[in-house]
Amino acid sequence: MAVKYKLKKDDEVIVIAGKNKGKTGKVLKVDRKKGKVIVENVNVVKRHMKPNPLSPDGGIIEKEMPIDISNVMFLCKKCDKGVRLGYKFLDSGKKQRFCKSCGELVDKD
Repeated sequence: MAVKYKLKKDDEVIVIAGKNKGKTGKVLKVDRKKGKVIVENVNVVKRHMKPNPLSPDGGIIEKEMPIDISNVMFLCKKCDKGVRLGYKFLDSGKKQRFCKSCGELVDKD
């Protein structure tokens, strides 16, 4: 069963553990079943590809691999650090994410 996480695609995150600690990037994909995220320019590996119809030349390509969601934190623009997120219900009845450190709303629609 998939678990609900507060991180979403296109969120800016900072890596807090592992070999990429301190790097920041945008979330490209969240795998809720495995508890993993793929972050832009983080955990980049080289893969040897055989020639195939999609890449006729083949060769060595670089791609981002998933990292555990527990190793990243949301990067608050106001606090300029990794923070936890919470939910607030606005007057309109809409559920909204907010930074638990400074109280700033994350998704301004």
